[in-house]
Amino acid sequence: MHPLFAQFVPKFALGKIYIKQGRVKIWLDEVDQVFQHPEIATSFFALLRTWHERGKNEAVWQKLRLVIVHSKEVYIPLNINQSPFNVGLPIELRELNWEEVENLVKLHHLEWSSEQIKELMAMVGGHPYLVRQALYQIARGRITLEKLLQVAPTEEGPYCDHLRRHLNNLEEHPELLTAIKQIITIDYPISIGTKEGFKLRSMGLVKFQGNLVMPLCELYRRYFSYRL
Repeated sequence: MHPLFAQFVPKFALGKIYIKQGRVKIWLDEVDQVFQHPEIATSFFALLRTWHERGKNEAVWQKLRLVIVHSKEVYIPLNINQSPFNVGLPIELRELNWEEVENLVKLHHLEWSSEQIKELMAMVGGHPYLVRQALYQIARGRITLEKLLQVAPTEEGPYCDHLRRHLNNLEEHPELLTAIKQIITIDYPISIGTKEGFKLRSMGLVKFQGNLVMPLCELYRRYFSYRL
């Protein structure tokens, strides 16, 4: 393993390596954490890009697949020829629609009415992680839907770690903190700075309606209204 990869992945990202039939897949989750360390980000991402380029010409490197997961847009300056983010296949995880949430409910062997699905989506929208976490906890018998809806935006709820990470990220960026305060205090979409809107959307906290923004879901509105 390259020393740069071995040194920084355990510190700044959740890395997993899968080996099957002579092929290697490296899964890097939460690489957003590397963005916060520009002193190593350039070299680290250049290394990943180098591996990609070698796969074009060298048979052994064609057996490598990189999966890079991040919840923020890449806004650190990277040389276009040394960035792994402008090659490969980009996949943006969108919100789930009603039918997809309904199918997930069935896959978790929950017999829910349309009203129960409506109540869950009224709180978390179609956010894939939030929906999945709710269904998993309920299916395991750890909490009821009624209780989850009561405690979801609190430190008692199953989303506490997720919400706290977002809060910590916002507190590190005063301009985003100011913007989210504006958004959550008004019950209709508003206009904010383009840069702030872009970054908040990339964090998954807001959604656009035309050029206006609003909280992605009621969970975020309630949690940040209390915390901020």
